[in-house]
Amino acid sequence: MKLVRFGERGAEKPGAIDDNGDLRDLSGIVADIADDVLADLGALAALDLSALPKVAGTPRLGACVGGTGKFICIGLNYSDHAAEAGMPVPGEPVLFMKATSAICGPNDPIILPRSSKKTDWEVELGVVIGKAAKYVDKAGALDHVAGYCIINDVSERAFQLEMQGQWCKGKGCDNFGPTGPFLLSADQVPDPQNLKMWLNVNGRQMQNGSTATMVFDVAHLVSYLSRFFTLHPGDIISTGTPPGVGMGQIPPRYLKAGDVVTLGIDSLGEQRQVVVEDC
Repeated sequence: MKLVRFGERGAEKPGAIDDNGDLRDLSGIVADIADDVLADLGALAALDLSALPKVAGTPRLGACVGGTGKFICIGLNYSDHAAEAGMPVPGEPVLFMKATSAICGPNDPIILPRSSKKTDWEVELGVVIGKAAKYVDKAGALDHVAGYCIINDVSERAFQLEMQGQWCKGKGCDNFGPTGPFLLSADQVPDPQNLKMWLNVNGRQMQNGSTATMVFDVAHLVSYLSRFFTLHPGDIISTGTPPGVGMGQIPPRYLKAGDVVTLGIDSLGEQRQVVVEDC
């Protein structure tokens, strides 16, 4: 099932994409794609979408999940990306958080923060938690996943790596977490470790990889994270990026106002963002 949230930012309605690609309004069924709805997507999957109102036009798409309490990211989770960053492959997952205020729609603009000079791109597989997870083992970890989506882990490298302190200041700026376009339910993703992924800037392909080359797979990450804090419905795990980021280009290449970033993952759709200066 493909679940979306559509409408003006902060007032999104829940929806689903039917087999014909039409957007159907779920607001008469559920309040949001969030909380307990994510714990039992089977109830939505049983609906006859053709009987629900069709949404006219092409409304803005918001982030495909609401009510996110934690936006957890995994650093250096592709060995070839670690190499281009000049960092060793980690022995266990590297964790950092993005501010939930970074979450935005898949086609909302990338906003360059004031004084930004090194804003970068990262196509990533997003994992959305459905059932709460605490101390779960790897064998049962995927039972706690509601579905999957695309994340662009936008990163300001100077803020992240050249200033003192932790990575979060370069990762959590406004609109640094485009999410969606839709949440594809986990039952529609037989193997999250076999998804091709790509990212283009101004039509030029910069990233071309696969989730098959993750250092730590999705099941490992869910189990690992659940050792340290409870994962709740709507929490997002952004699982790392393959090589091809701007920092790794020779010479490095960073985003500027007017650039257009497009990205996609097999079965999960595509995103498109225009880069703009902050006001």
